[in-house]
Amino acid sequence: MGKYILKRAVLAVMIIFAISLLTFIVLNVIPGDVVAAMLGEFASKDAIETARHQLGLDVPLPLQYLRWLQGLVTGNLGTSYFQRKAVLTLILQAFKYTFVMAIAAYIIAIVIGLLFGVLAAVYHNRMIDRILMSLSIFGISAPSFWIAIILQIFVGLKLGWFPVSGVKSSVWWVLPSFSLGIRSAASIARVTRTSMLEVMKQDYIRTAFAKGISYPRIIFFHAFRNALIPIMTILGNDFGLLLTGSMITENVFNIPGIGKLLIDAINRRDIPLVQGGVIYVAAICVLVYFVVDILYAVVNPNIRLTKEVN
Repeated sequence: MGKYILKRAVLAVMIIFAISLLTFIVLNVIPGDVVAAMLGEFASKDAIETARHQLGLDVPLPLQYLRWLQGLVTGNLGTSYFQRKAVLTLILQAFKYTFVMAIAAYIIAIVIGLLFGVLAAVYHNRMIDRILMSLSIFGISAPSFWIAIILQIFVGLKLGWFPVSGVKSSVWWVLPSFSLGIRSAASIARVTRTSMLEVMKQDYIRTAFAKGISYPRIIFFHAFRNALIPIMTILGNDFGLLLTGSMITENVFNIPGIGKLLIDAINRRDIPLVQGGVIYVAAICVLVYFVVDILYAVVNPNIRLTKEVN
């Protein structure tokens, strides 16, 4: 088990390093001078050169990357060109908003997704199955910004149940959390249904019925437990995506989270902030996938043994 974890950890570090290099190259080959954009069109050439020297942009790109990589290892992601604050500080400030919304949306997605998926599998090919799967198709197909706007118009403005913009108290999180969690709930429901139906065809499930074990016990302690592997995949992926922030949802509801922070940084071409944001997103995704891999090995030891043999 230790060897398996070590391999996954080394792979995770290599992935983050590759993403950091690719991000740095892409951001620095884009046409345009960020310093000229910062100082304005009337800035003198001397002022631009002085600013470039102060920002460390007058050295070769490989040296710039090595300096940035050194800062990354020590936790220093640089300073935002426009906000004049440490990138790490800005990311942490935005993270608390994204984290709250992600947790709320994740709880909504898990409860609705697992409930709909299990019910659809239990009542396979019946009316409730068709209704729930139709709703899940709608949830997957509908764009998140459209769901957010519909909730704002009907639930927020017409019914007046919840605020439609900003985050001043827990009530303000309801609409953005639902709009963000609906798509994940739909995906979880479909995967849960498919996995449950596959497991319920197995011989040991029929044997459990033949022994007279109660139906709820068979569903939740036999079928659901053995259907967890593919469900864990979608649960892990969705949690990683939610923690990285939803650019559209955060902008629609005016939430100062990671998504909105990255959108603003990209529009301004705030390179240190964009690089820090991309590394944050990469680190969250890699960490979540790493944890999911470990959980795979815990739930199904055959996965661990196969990896170790290879």
